[in-house]
Amino acid sequence: MSKSQFGMIGLGTMGRNLVLNIADHGFAVCGYDRDTAQQQRLISEGEGKPVTVASSLSELVNNLEKPARIMLLVPAGKIVDAVLADLVPLLQKDDIVIDGGNSHFTDTDRRYTELQNSGIHFMGMGVSGGEEGARFGPSMMPGSNLQSFNAVKNILESIAAKTDEGPCVTFIGNGAAGHYTKMVHNGIEYAMMQLISEVYGILRDNGLSNDDLQKTFADWNRSELQSFLMEITADIFLRKDDRTDSLLLDMILDKAKQKGTGMWTSQSAMDLNVPIPTIDAAVSMRYLSAMKEERVAAAKKYPASNSSSAIDKTELISTCKQALQFGWLTSYTQGLDLLRQASKAYNYDVNIAEVLRIWKGGCIIRSAMLNDLKKAYLKDIGLTNIIQSDLFVSALTTLRNAAAKLCNIAIQTGEPVAALAASLNYFDAYTRAKLPVNLVQAQRDLFGAHTYERIDATGSFHTDWK
Repeated sequence: MSKSQFGMIGLGTMGRNLVLNIADHGFAVCGYDRDTAQQQRLISEGEGKPVTVASSLSELVNNLEKPARIMLLVPAGKIVDAVLADLVPLLQKDDIVIDGGNSHFTDTDRRYTELQNSGIHFMGMGVSGGEEGARFGPSMMPGSNLQSFNAVKNILESIAAKTDEGPCVTFIGNGAAGHYTKMVHNGIEYAMMQLISEVYGILRDNGLSNDDLQKTFADWNRSELQSFLMEITADIFLRKDDRTDSLLLDMILDKAKQKGTGMWTSQSAMDLNVPIPTIDAAVSMRYLSAMKEERVAAAKKYPASNSSSAIDKTELISTCKQALQFGWLTSYTQGLDLLRQASKAYNYDVNIAEVLRIWKGGCIIRSAMLNDLKKAYLKDIGLTNIIQSDLFVSALTTLRNAAAKLCNIAIQTGEPVAALAASLNYFDAYTRAKLPVNLVQAQRDLFGAHTYERIDATGSFHTDWK
């Protein structure tokens, strides 16, 4: 019996669909999962394809060509360590293990270091695109070293999503660069989704029906806002509820959950002193949404204002569109700035233009905006922030005014727009030559003798304020 060319540990939704994707591209795959029901499901769905199932880790390893190429798609954290503890003793020099889950980059760094001298290659790889992406073409972000990437490059390029610029996979950078980039991707995703929800809330509460909203979002998807998230949002408004006569969206409780990658992004940004307020606001709003009972009780004490009748709907839709463009651009801006600074701090050596290229297909945050963002980084390889790019000055100036206008409307009507307001304040602060934090420095020096800098001399100074 011929050996398989690739192994998969973890046959849940993502793992199973990636196995079928790999098999569709002519590679023989062997899968393993401790759950026998998952094993049987792969046998059923993989019928007629070069797919086999192992009943143990040792059987999986024995069924693979050498050097073995094995991917883990299991829950992040202790489970990854447990699987590695059982798997590594079965492996030989030059075998490669790919963690394709959403592992925290610090765990990936640790695992990479632990295996670095063993002769066994370890790669952390972010995978984006969800179930459909895994089955028909995801965006993949592998990090580690070029030797490890080259060992699996042919398979990854075959199964990746394809755009006019090639397969949506590239060597991201050293060590945990792949998982760090996926974490940033997810932080941007949080921000973009929160911004959509804020615009949806304003439009809904100002009289647009679900039909109106569906047409609006579908129309936006044929504009500068063309994107995966815009496409699926328009589709959501069409889905009827199986249990009632209502649309499904109207029956879904307003409590958002999360798996932690957005929080990791915020934590890492704080560690590196990089401001990402739009992403931070998106994370916080998920926490706030979970406080449903408290919100209901507070709403009885503080009735919402309502001045929607004075707002022209056509003008409001136009303002919302431009404000959403502004918010999305600042979300990308903040995430890419974090990635740039993390790459420098951790010696990842990430090529941001290449990251933007592979995000154009397969991944959740793919959008038409990525084309112009990529152009900006190609035009100026030393670009620190999209706001500094001459390609965006005119657009951001116009869109900023729409964002301010919509924030004004939201304040008057009591609509929470935390992410949009964070985007506006980030832009206004970044483009302001002088901020009032000289007062903060004076306060810090007065109560804690923390010193301050002067505008007319170099060095640190302290004053006896009393």
